[in-house]
Amino acid sequence: MTTSSEKSNFFDLHITGLGYLNRIREVKPKKGDAFLACDIAALNGPSDKPEYRRFDVRVSGSEAQHLIRRCVPAVEAERKVLIGFRLGDLWTDIFTYSKGKRVGEQGISLKARLLFVSWTSTAKASTRAISSSPRFVLRRTTPAAAWSSRSARTWAE
Repeated sequence: MTTSSEKSNFFDLHITGLGYLNRIREVKPKKGDAFLACDIAALNGPSDKPEYRRFDVRVSGSEAQHLIRRCVPAVEAERKVLIGFRLGDLWTDIFTYSKGKRVGEQGISLKARLLFVSWTSTAKASTRAISSSPRFVLRRTTPAAAWSSRSARTWAE
């Protein structure tokens, strides 16, 4: 007996970066299951004058959910929480402003799934490695140095 198995092929688009964590919330849609969501203000451009790109993300995976939930107290206390992240499945959503100066105008929101959180840091210089990946270990350093300096990262064989 011969069986044929068809393998589905996909093209993955991933976004890797660092940014500030905001607005962590539990979303309860009318249809479907509740899910964890947050906003990430990703840093973009030169380090001396960065710009921000805002992503509204759905947190995917139990490890990423656990790590984001650990950041809730700091975000609610309005402390700056910087994270290293990987996003996938980017799409846009058109909406209409309901408050503020732009009431009635249309806007565009960048949405994605938060696939992986490699590290977090609060305003202090206490970077913590929180990846469960055995290949990634982050030493104690300042957040900027942790991202830009290869010496801050140790890759296991």
